[in-house]
Amino acid sequence: MATPERTQELLKGLHDAVVEFEEEKTIELSKAAVEEGVDAYDAIMKGLAWGMETVGGLYARQEYFVPELLLCADSLYAGLEVLRPHLKKSDAAKTEKKIILGVVEGDIHDIGKNLVKVMFDAAGWEVLDLGNDVQIDRFAQEQQRTGANVVGLSALMTTSMLAMPRIIKMVKSQNPNVAVMVGGAPITREIATSYGADGYADNAGEAVAEADRILKTLRDS
Repeated sequence: MATPERTQELLKGLHDAVVEFEEEKTIELSKAAVEEGVDAYDAIMKGLAWGMETVGGLYARQEYFVPELLLCADSLYAGLEVLRPHLKKSDAAKTEKKIILGVVEGDIHDIGKNLVKVMFDAAGWEVLDLGNDVQIDRFAQEQQRTGANVVGLSALMTTSMLAMPRIIKMVKSQNPNVAVMVGGAPITREIATSYGADGYADNAGEAVAEADRILKTLRDS
């Protein structure tokens, strides 16, 4: 078993390998984590996903751009391939969580949504990615077809975000127990609440925790 110091060293190494888009190093460190008894879920969330949170910040500050984001995501997914088979049953059960993600009709800006998708993938959620410019009624249709626990709506344009209340109403009228969360540059928590959304996240790093929170709230109510 790895010592606490060695565990932290491996987690930091995984973080750095994702940030520096070193795919081979990510694989190597992921294998080392497994061999040395580091908890696979910790390696994913406190190593790989932590790295993607840092990448999201670099992108927001325009220090990284789309090519770097894609390379970092490749590194993360390479690590996930090694670590996922070693998740404990209790952690693997988290894959029962299912989210639909999409950018609302009229908007093709999907970098933020793609980064959120990576974070949910890392956290073990099943992600149904509808892409961008998604027709308003499709979110409710896909939720009914798949039984997803959460629907995530993204918009970068004001014109698209104005359709969110209609989408939320459609989804909720079919199934009041589905959680709907929204995000995007023009959205605030106050706007999300006024639209009838259950949750809001202003960055990819917060999105998974927010989805877990609103899902628990709905289940406990």
